[in-house]
Amino acid sequence: MYADRHAREFHPASLSVAVGVNVVLIGALLFANPPSVFKKPQDTTLTTTNIPLQPPPPPEPLLPEIQPRESVTPQPAPRPVPDLTTLPVDVAPAGPVFSPPPPLPPIEGGVIGGTGTARVVDPPKPPSVFTGPQVDPRYAGQFQPPYPSAEQRMGEAGRVVVRVLVGTDGRVRQAECVTASSDGFCRATRERALAKWRFKPATRDGVAEEAWRTMSVTFVLED
Repeated sequence: MYADRHAREFHPASLSVAVGVNVVLIGALLFANPPSVFKKPQDTTLTTTNIPLQPPPPPEPLLPEIQPRESVTPQPAPRPVPDLTTLPVDVAPAGPVFSPPPPLPPIEGGVIGGTGTARVVDPPKPPSVFTGPQVDPRYAGQFQPPYPSAEQRMGEAGRVVVRVLVGTDGRVRQAECVTASSDGFCRATRERALAKWRFKPATRDGVAEEAWRTMSVTFVLED
């Protein structure tokens, strides 16, 4: 109880003594080792020296600006055109020659797309291929007629041109003397032609047919 009462009592004199003691201690500390912040800095002189600067390097020469090249496509040289007016007539053009297509068949009875009736006409047929009678080599030795006896006794030579009609079987159907040295030579030639002469018949597009042929026969005496 005594302590509580003593604590509740306040003495102003005691507070003043405590404050004074603290002030004295702080002042002693300040004068014993004053802080560096209160020191006056010494005067210093700044000496400067000019350092020569090296000259800058010369500027590099500027390269000329390179313009991009325009791509140019070379044009082929023009081909010489021949003067067709100076070419000869019989000179054929070089290279293959193509024949024109065959013409279209004619249309009769109206026009396509009209009101008439159209009828297609067959194109004309190509010309037929004809081969005349040919001597059959198997019977070639039988073509010389016998010498007429009257002309032989007189020692006369002769020549006969005879025209014969050859049938489809190769036999002679008719015989006509065109020229003859004498009647004896003509008669001997006609008889021999009708009896012994054999031919390969004439053909038209591969089909046998009758046809005429002219033959020449010579009569000569042998020594």
